[in-house]
Amino acid sequence: MDALDRAILRRLQQDGRQTNRDLAEAVGIAPSTALERTRALRARGVITGVHAAVDPVALGRSVQALVGVRIRPQSRETIESVRDSVAKMPETLGVFVVTGNEDILIHVAVPGTPYLRDFVLDQLARRKEIVDVRTTVVYEHIRPVEQTELPAPR
Repeated sequence: MDALDRAILRRLQQDGRQTNRDLAEAVGIAPSTALERTRALRARGVITGVHAAVDPVALGRSVQALVGVRIRPQSRETIESVRDSVAKMPETLGVFVVTGNEDILIHVAVPGTPYLRDFVLDQLARRKEIVDVRTTVVYEHIRPVEQTELPAPR
């Protein structure tokens, strides 16, 4: 990663929908160079995709929660199986395999607290490999624009 790659990455993190021509102009290079550099960043796995930011409240999911689960037996296969399963659930916003009191932390968005209760009891607690569930309701989730940008390596 050189200074030009970092500039391109920074601009794309700010607006992934901008045209190649606008990107090239913003970083001061020819459009062909911008396209070549962007393709190279994708090929190297630095850019993994472009996504739309969606407001869960606008979709009728006004309650967010962090659900920590402990898993037994503690094996790679069991943890990966639970991770992959909960990642496919429509309520799931994110899944984190962590260290500490929990093995997996699940960020969910649901229509209300009764739905959250049913999700925890019916989708998680019933699984034999999940031995403990701790749910924390999120009062507020703020993700400023600046935090959507990962700092480019120096």
